[in-house]
Amino acid sequence: MTDKTEQKLKELKIELPAVTESVKNYIHTKRTGNLLYVSGQLCFGPDGKIPPRYVGKIGSTVSAEDGYAAARLCLMHVLGHARLALGSLDAIKECVRLGGFVNAEPDCTDLAAVMNGASDAIVEILGERGRHSRTTIGVATLPLGSCVEVEAILEIAAS
Repeated sequence: MTDKTEQKLKELKIELPAVTESVKNYIHTKRTGNLLYVSGQLCFGPDGKIPPRYVGKIGSTVSAEDGYAAARLCLMHVLGHARLALGSLDAIKECVRLGGFVNAEPDCTDLAAVMNGASDAIVEILGERGRHSRTTIGVATLPLGSCVEVEAILEIAAS
């Protein structure tokens, strides 16, 4: 059986980041019933660090365009953890909700434009299964100075 979502990733030339199980008291994913909750993910690069252009606040030190790219990268980590938890991204029936936290200046109004990086990516990868509800919240700071963090609620297909 072909994994259609993995094939789509190859077509789009997207390689999901390598992710691991959490070693902390919280876990990256939690399944309850037919829902998979994916904890907030940061925009780590391949070296395990947040690229400097994604550190800081939208509206001053980070552009909305770089924030968009960072949100897209966060979404790749969300999907990497979903794949680790489920074994296959084809197990995702649909994305129910994405949540975005944007490290922004108090007067910044580009929050939605930043979060579109994650929204556009999940629809690009999952098609109609990726269409979702969404919340985007501006915050004063995020871990490691990241400009954005993305979480998800995914509905899992019956097995």
